[in-house]
Amino acid sequence: MSTTKPAPSARETELLELAYAYSLTHGLADLSLRPLAAAIGSSPRVLLFLFGSKDGLIRALLARARSDELDLLERITDRYDEPPGLDVIARELWTWLAAEERRPLMKLWVEAYGRSLVAPDGPWTDFARSTVDDWLELLRTAQTGSGTTQTQQARRTAVLAVLRGALLDLLATGDVKRTTAAVNEYLAH
Repeated sequence: MSTTKPAPSARETELLELAYAYSLTHGLADLSLRPLAAAIGSSPRVLLFLFGSKDGLIRALLARARSDELDLLERITDRYDEPPGLDVIARELWTWLAAEERRPLMKLWVEAYGRSLVAPDGPWTDFARSTVDDWLELLRTAQTGSGTTQTQQARRTAVLAVLRGALLDLLATGDVKRTTAAVNEYLAH
């Protein structure tokens, strides 16, 4: 007996996209099915039928957000025949992260990241760990130069920490100029 979930129906895909757009504006922490369903032209029953539970819907929304992140990583790596270097990729990532049109996605990412740290057994399970692993892998494939494996890993971790810290600061203050200058200053050394 197969436990593989069948491909989503057109209606499930449509409702997921609508719910994703809703969650970018309203977040996921206090998600209530009734207002969500009303906003996207559905009903709580349909959402529960399609996603199994509220947690199932949240997992689907987190997977949808993560797919945006993974698409970015793929687009960046596809542009280069050779590894471009950690600083080049980090600057590209920062430009993408800091773009005004991505603020809703970045706020959702921060919310999901934080929730996966404080509620690790819920629908947020492993979100933070997975996103760290994804970004570190991208940085690893971009890294050039010599040094021990441990030194290179430490540099990738530091770059990721600077990007995440600057992102949090940007989301809190809206100060693109200052946070971009900080990222560029760090990457210059």
